[in-house]
Amino acid sequence: MEAAPVKLSTAYWAPIRYYAKLVSTTTVLLEQHEHFLKQTYRNRCRIAGANGVQSLTVPVVKRHGEKMPVREVRIDYSEAWQRRHWRAIETAYRSSPFFAYYADDIRPFYEKKEIFLFDLNEKILRTTFALTGIKTVIEYTEQFCPPDGHATDYRYSITPKISCATVAGFHPQPYYQVFAHLHSFLPDLSILDLLCNEGPGSLEKLKVESGLPH
Repeated sequence: MEAAPVKLSTAYWAPIRYYAKLVSTTTVLLEQHEHFLKQTYRNRCRIAGANGVQSLTVPVVKRHGEKMPVREVRIDYSEAWQRRHWRAIETAYRSSPFFAYYADDIRPFYEKKEIFLFDLNEKILRTTFALTGIKTVIEYTEQFCPPDGHATDYRYSITPKISCATVAGFHPQPYYQVFAHLHSFLPDLSILDLLCNEGPGSLEKLKVESGLPH
């Protein structure tokens, strides 16, 4: 009997535990019918700079008093968030071993203006798959189903408000980080952190963190 696919929310440069779940399954089911939730990884990521952890948030167009299906959430370009995010990423990782190697793959997300958050996140996800060699098949929910406690549903447990230490099947392992001498190792940052610091070794790190043989 084939295992149930892992269910995940859309995410902006998702954290490492999100990708650890991706490599632990053959198929991921991305939620596209839920209502958008604020203060989640759906539109934010966490990177590490000289001053510690820094959150980067993609602003979205708000509809006053109206819940928005995540698939219909539009990105707000009334502020120069792309320039700010790219500057922060460049500052955090320009001295990392692999930033120069991946910069041409990352920079276009801060030059082109995607209309919908979901589309931006999906393109980031597929680019990350290409850079890491992840082969997981991406499928999409056909309707919204509330969480039922199923062991493979991580839509609402992978969140900034829940420590990565409480997520079953995630085993954070230290790896090289540019500013570890200032802050010690910082687990479960954005996949950007792993890519820029570990490069082609990122997939093996993810397998270890998901508990898979490597």
